[in-house]
Amino acid sequence: MKTFPLFAAATLALVSIAGASEYVSLFDGKTFAGWVGADGAKPGAGWSIADGELRLDGKGGNLFSEKEYSGFDLEWEWKLAEGGNNGLKYWVTKVGGKEWLGIEYQMLDDLKHPDSKNGAKRLTASFYDIQAPTAKTKVKPSGEWNHSRIVSQGGKLQHWLNGELVGEGDTNSPEWKANLAASKFKSKEGFAPGKGRIMITDHSDKTSYRNIRIKELK
Repeated sequence: MKTFPLFAAATLALVSIAGASEYVSLFDGKTFAGWVGADGAKPGAGWSIADGELRLDGKGGNLFSEKEYSGFDLEWEWKLAEGGNNGLKYWVTKVGGKEWLGIEYQMLDDLKHPDSKNGAKRLTASFYDIQAPTAKTKVKPSGEWNHSRIVSQGGKLQHWLNGELVGEGDTNSPEWKANLAASKFKSKEGFAPGKGRIMITDHSDKTSYRNIRIKELK
């Protein structure tokens, strides 16, 4: 598969030089501090916190960061139940005043969830329905912890999985714009405008998160 080592090296250099802050925790392991449900509501009953983990078990609704982010280096750990599906979205805004949408880092049981049969743009670490991973992914089996990372800087994006760079995109490039025009978001005017909230999605599948932290970048 195609890789972009020069792009990766350049972006990593920018991350190390242009960090605007240190990493800060987005989940304290004890409370929902910093997170809200849709339109500021309380998180739904499907969400709970135990043993330092943020857990979804049943319908809980999407969780939104209270703060908006543009350039950032975000990392977290996650695990899914067998056959599970979930995702973490960024640059999330209320498109058309109706739908909370953004670019999604897909998290999926690639072996057993049926969405994996709908093409590589739906696999773990893809830019969901926009762009497939550009390198082979090594997803751990359901029930085991994965480590994911997203880097966003100057319109350039990276998706990492378990310590490996597996996907890159430049939202200002013709390639990205063509991929977006071919996706389910093609008619969503104002989609992912370069700034917005982080959203942990609810697909009602049992999911756990821990060690969520972010560094803002210039």
